[in-house]
Amino acid sequence: MGVLSLMLLVVSLYAVADDKSPAVEWTAPACGWIYDGLTNKSDQERVAYPVPPIDRGAQRHRIAIEGKLKNLNGVRQPHTLVVNGNPLPLYTDDDGRFVRPYAFGSGSNSVALISSTGERLQSVQFYDANTEKTPARIRLIMGWDDPGAEVDMHIITPDGQHAFFADPVLSNGGGLDVDGVDGPGPEIFTMAAPLHGTYLVYVNYWGNLTEEGYNFNAQTNRNDMITTQITLVLNENTINEKRENFIVPLRTIGELQLVKTFRY
Repeated sequence: MGVLSLMLLVVSLYAVADDKSPAVEWTAPACGWIYDGLTNKSDQERVAYPVPPIDRGAQRHRIAIEGKLKNLNGVRQPHTLVVNGNPLPLYTDDDGRFVRPYAFGSGSNSVALISSTGERLQSVQFYDANTEKTPARIRLIMGWDDPGAEVDMHIITPDGQHAFFADPVLSNGGGLDVDGVDGPGPEIFTMAAPLHGTYLVYVNYWGNLTEEGYNFNAQTNRNDMITTQITLVLNENTINEKRENFIVPLRTIGELQLVKTFRY
């Protein structure tokens, strides 16, 4: 088998257990070549999420991570979705279905699902063949463990620009690729040609989300303390890739925390 065939091979790792053990069925992405951005035309059906993310212009080339977790049998949530090595909390609906948006880079990508009990259920690899994408030199991915909370990521770049939900696209080339508005993320900041200097990364517990809409009632969140996970990736998918993970607890609506100061 050639190297290319190996790159396109789907890697399926099922827990050795009976038919009643948790298992996952992937709907998307599928193994093989993906040409997102090259074939997405206005007359084609668009991906619909349970609560559509607000597209403010920076969210291009999104791919849905979609599937169904079977045989939950009361297994607690959240589970863990691992995208290119980046862990994200994952909740399902009552039937075990899930759909999350993600901004993948070009080249080889992987998605895996780990149950809340620690079982690695299944993983899939695919190759994004969209050569229009410029590799990310800075990527920040954030998720959190409360689907009833709305948490925002704020990035200050060396020239003083501020990327957040109200101003996602910066003139220096940085911006939010995915701004998750239906909990629990992800939110993704990407910069392909970073300015040299100091970057500041903040998280803000903005409010809560219920069936009636957004609110600032502290009683409507699911968890007393929200655990936010942030991953910083520098020079993604190169031999110089560096990765850091941060866990940030949030307790009060309106709370703003400085997560990381770094230089590029």
